[in-house]
Amino acid sequence: MTFYVFSSRLAWPLVVWSLAAAPAVCAQSGTTAAPTAPIAPSGLAAAPPVFKSAFEGYLAYTNDKTTDWRQANDNTARIGGWRAYAREAAEPDPHPNPSAAPLPATSAKTAAPVAPKTQP
Repeated sequence: MTFYVFSSRLAWPLVVWSLAAAPAVCAQSGTTAAPTAPIAPSGLAAAPPVFKSAFEGYLAYTNDKTTDWRQANDNTARIGGWRAYAREAAEPDPHPNPSAAPLPATSAKTAAPVAPKTQP
């Protein structure tokens, strides 16, 4: 009795795939050009890149003091529960980032505001 690891149904896609990939594998060249150092226009070798450590400016973890969970729950109940946090999130930021200016909602062709698209 012969035992087959793959049935013929499963083996044919593997055979077809390997035949399709064979030209791409055979077409690869085994030789590559030797890398050369870049030459500056003045004929001198270019300066090596400046090393910058990934840890430069790293701030170590500081263990912040936490409050007791019962005190946190009591404080949340005292200020109005989750609704107080929802009101706080809905308010505009009192100190916006000046470098992140909002983009105007205008068309590229005209200075008219772009109308929002509606679903049909």
